[in-house]
Amino acid sequence: MQKLSASFIEDIVLRRRANAVLIAAVVAVFVFIFVACGSPSPVTEQRTAPLVDDPIGRAFASRTSDVQVQGEGTVIRVLADDLDGSRHQRFIVQLASGQTLLITHNIDIGSRIDGLKVGDTVRFNGEYVWNNEGGVIHWTHHDPQGRHVAG
Repeated sequence: MQKLSASFIEDIVLRRRANAVLIAAVVAVFVFIFVACGSPSPVTEQRTAPLVDDPIGRAFASRTSDVQVQGEGTVIRVLADDLDGSRHQRFIVQLASGQTLLITHNIDIGSRIDGLKVGDTVRFNGEYVWNNEGGVIHWTHHDPQGRHVAG
């Protein structure tokens, strides 16, 4: 058997150490990516797509209109009243899914929501109409002629 030289053995040891360092670095990168992307903290998590198991999310995803829905959202913007034709109080809510909705509440038939401000939580019941910005909810009031489901 041939005797191995000391420099040859040292070269083998150095290569093994370099390989071990390289493997450790690759594993560290994968662990970082998994931790950073796989488990967001509750403070930074934000959903941007509507939930498909929610009736409003399903209606948005399928571009469906004229669907009676109910839900809850946070007011993110209070708009000026729409005074063309029947007067409507208008505001935008954001659902827990991140989807936004324009609420148009007829104040000639229903009562105005006095003191409404950004940050308020609002529960609603009305008819959903699809648009590419999230949708519109109207018919949030009763129908004086009794032909439409009350909101």
